[in-house]
Amino acid sequence: MNDGYGLAVVSVWRGLLVWTNGDLFWWRTGWNDRRDRPVYASHPTSDPYRAARRIAARYGDLRAADRSAPDGS
Repeated sequence: MNDGYGLAVVSVWRGLLVWTNGDLFWWRTGWNDRRDRPVYASHPTSDPYRAARRIAARYGDLRAADRSAPDGS
């Protein structure tokens, strides 16, 4: 965990960092080719159970994509 600029960040998995400012959790969910920038999801810290479920779903997506990588790693 890193605490700076009033934010905390946790590395969950390769490509999945979750930030919080105490009010929101947010994490990257993809890339917008048209705007050439990342897409983020967010969830209020007042509902940590649902936030954790959403983050876990993203983790599952990344793990599945990693398993299907051509190099097999």
